[in-house]
Amino acid sequence: MSAPIRVLLVDDQQMVRAGFRMLVDSQPDLEVVGEAGDGQAALDLLTQVTADVVLMDVRMPVLDGVEATRRILHGDAPPRVIVLTTFDLDEYAFAALQAGASAFLLKDAAPPDLLAAIRAVQAGDAVVAPSTTRRLLDHFVQPSGSRAVVSGTTARRLADVTDREREVLSLIARGLTNPEIAGSLFLSEATVKTHVGRLLAKTDSRDRVQLVLLALEAGLG
Repeated sequence: MSAPIRVLLVDDQQMVRAGFRMLVDSQPDLEVVGEAGDGQAALDLLTQVTADVVLMDVRMPVLDGVEATRRILHGDAPPRVIVLTTFDLDEYAFAALQAGASAFLLKDAAPPDLLAAIRAVQAGDAVVAPSTTRRLLDHFVQPSGSRAVVSGTTARRLADVTDREREVLSLIARGLTNPEIAGSLFLSEATVKTHVGRLLAKTDSRDRVQLVLLALEAGLG
């Protein structure tokens, strides 16, 4: 049996951490390795314990979750970060995802969804709540329906992307999974995985979340 996924809990409310600890520790393949009440305490704790996944609150004293996420991911072999918040507001989602979070979920997400997110990000996937994806898309679309001008940096990152890869990227931005993309484009799942791998390499994107952000910035959502 493989070693359990090590989870660090970061939230300024002790009762919230206690609830997450009970949920995570109830799973045989997961274990809580520590708790912190703010972002700075989380950074300090990560010098003492090793975590695979960090559950990170957004609004906290001393150092908020967005900045803590950014600093954590600048380290060597950093853990994956799942940002949790009570507020489904795109400024938090966008900032957290830009900071490098692999997932953004609301605190009222169903327990199975949170557990699935922990396992998914550990496996290298990315998770964004559907409502957040919708708000991110709205963030990039002007009231008139016209999209913001694509920046030169975004255009350069997409310069070598093929038409088929753009189609795949557009569907990624809409929240489709690889099997769903395969069905939509009449491709095999293996072919879709190849396209996603090439998109990550060509656009210098770390993971699927960064592909979503890139697609939305390019108006491909």
